[in-house]
Amino acid sequence: MTTNQQTPGHLWAVGIISLLWNSYGGFDYVMTRTHNEAYLSALPLPVEETIAYMESAPLLADIGWALGVWGGILGSILLLLRQRHAVTAFGISALGAIVGIGYDLIFADKPEELTGGIFTVMPLVVVGITIALFVYARKQRANGVLT
Repeated sequence: MTTNQQTPGHLWAVGIISLLWNSYGGFDYVMTRTHNEAYLSALPLPVEETIAYMESAPLLADIGWALGVWGGILGSILLLLRQRHAVTAFGISALGAIVGIGYDLIFADKPEELTGGIFTVMPLVVVGITIALFVYARKQRANGVLT
């Protein structure tokens, strides 16, 4: 049986940092999906090639990306509100990130400019953080912090 307790300081820290982190993911998603030229021009490919590459992804990878991003934002908000459904949202986010990023790392036929270095490391960091947030939320629910 779980009991209600005072909100621990680490929950506020994790919640705020995760909301900032996931909000950048939302910003990236919107800028990419709306083909924002100023944003996409920071990548090493010409904007038209970047858009063509992004549009070549299968629907399942796009759905995974969307679930990863928006599930993470929702999970962060629910965590700050101390709602047990943060676990579900972070779980959906983790699954989405694994599907979307998994496709990109394993199956996508990427231009050479988008391989190696930061283009390999950062997606793995994203998946790791997403899984860590899911595990953290589960622990907080088990400890009675999330109701």
